[in-house]
Amino acid sequence: MGIYLNPGNKGFQTILNGDYVDKTGLIDFVNRTINTPQKLTCFSRPRRFGKSFAAKMLCAYYDKSCDSRSLFEGLEISKKDSFDKYLNMYDVIYLDITWFISRSKNKGENVASDIQTAVIDELKGTFTDCVSGNETFLPDALMSVSHKAGNQFIFIIDEWDALFREAKDDEGLQKEYVQLLRGLFKGGTATDETIAAAYMTGILPIKKYGTESALTDFREFTMAAPDTLAPYVGFTEQEVLDLCDTNHLDFEEVKFWYDGYSFDNVGSIYSPNSVMQAIERNVIRNYWTSSETYESLAAYIGMDYKGLKKDIIRMLGGEAVRVKVSTFQNDMTSFKRKDDVLTLLIHLGYLSYDAVKQTVTIPNQEVADAFGDATDQEGWGEIGELIQESDDLLEATLCGDSDAVAEALEKVHAANSSILRYNNEATLSSVIMIAYYTARRIYKIIPEFPQGKGFADLVFLPRRGSDKPVMVVELKYDKDADTAIRQIHENRYDGDLKKYFGNLLLVGINYDKDAKGTNAKKHSCVIEKV
Repeated sequence: MGIYLNPGNKGFQTILNGDYVDKTGLIDFVNRTINTPQKLTCFSRPRRFGKSFAAKMLCAYYDKSCDSRSLFEGLEISKKDSFDKYLNMYDVIYLDITWFISRSKNKGENVASDIQTAVIDELKGTFTDCVSGNETFLPDALMSVSHKAGNQFIFIIDEWDALFREAKDDEGLQKEYVQLLRGLFKGGTATDETIAAAYMTGILPIKKYGTESALTDFREFTMAAPDTLAPYVGFTEQEVLDLCDTNHLDFEEVKFWYDGYSFDNVGSIYSPNSVMQAIERNVIRNYWTSSETYESLAAYIGMDYKGLKKDIIRMLGGEAVRVKVSTFQNDMTSFKRKDDVLTLLIHLGYLSYDAVKQTVTIPNQEVADAFGDATDQEGWGEIGELIQESDDLLEATLCGDSDAVAEALEKVHAANSSILRYNNEATLSSVIMIAYYTARRIYKIIPEFPQGKGFADLVFLPRRGSDKPVMVVELKYDKDADTAIRQIHENRYDGDLKKYFGNLLLVGINYDKDAKGTNAKKHSCVIEKV
């Protein structure tokens, strides 16, 4: 066993010692690619989503220097036809690119040469008669081993894109690294003889130069298009349900905090690290900020691209916004428009992407907290302050202080008059959602809630364990708040809610868009306790 050549199965053994969620079905996918034209796979997803766990799992399965049968018995892969065929049958080369960067004095300087030197040294030690003493080019060393000994290799590369993140402005260093990868995986007879399969994982998709991928032979699976690998992006809903049942966690609260990524062929996907942290600590709360600081998000959403700030504010209000992901160059510097920034946030896990509608949303409360923190910076000014003041707004509403509520809503409108130009109830709803931003910690806010004879504009349902009343909010423009309250009664929006929840607050809000002078942008509010 070595560090890079055939690293063994200790890493996967350690993972199995915890609450392991079976993701060995990924092995069967890779097995079906071995020695086929589809043998090169790049699967990118955010931090905290189990990338390194998967890499160690694959190492343990393929590494011919160890016996891993007992580790996989009873797991999903053991039930697949391919299990025995490839178990511990290959020489594995495992590369953690962050490790090589950490050894460098200057953010990845000489990473390409360091990788080659380290792996070639181990090849010389194992295949003593196959690699010449002065060999410095890794692809040639591997071809020599394959030609003389007949061995094929499986490459497992973890954090493959770390150089593009750590040395994001050093294009020369990036190109040197890409040239090494091209040499290893360029295709043709040499690669066919040497490489049985390759699996790369990281955060970013493969770098583009213009419209072309830097590594054209790789099949890519990303947060924008995970396709058949969607179940392995994170935890599925059934997996989380099972974990909650076993560990006596409130599933609805776990869903509120950590759900929000959804793909057509699998449904909801949860952030694995956060779910496991909640289990280990027996506390459901924000674990995102322990591994991600808000400054990185603030830097991106603060970029001066037309329409970006408007879209962020709309998403803070719970809306989905359209995005074009195809122009993104898969790096952290080549931004030309707001869509490039939003696409990066998809890959970083800050936004959830709906491929059918081509829209993005803020996925869950953990990430919403990160956005809330990120707006507390220069450039966001009053909106950041208003989000912080939303606790006061909720308190005023619960106390029935309709004047204070109307005043707070006017302040939100004034702070965003150049961004949120609303002239109907639907867009007024976005402003209400922003104003009540922190209320989402204790309320589930549902727009267009089916109730009585129609749909209530907004219903605030208290989260489990809360003693707060249900709030039914009806919105009007160019009418009056009393009309909104009457509509709640006439359409019986409060009927079933009262029966199931008890105490209710009926909140009628009106915006007079055509008012002039001192009444310009005037909001009015009526609150009725039931």
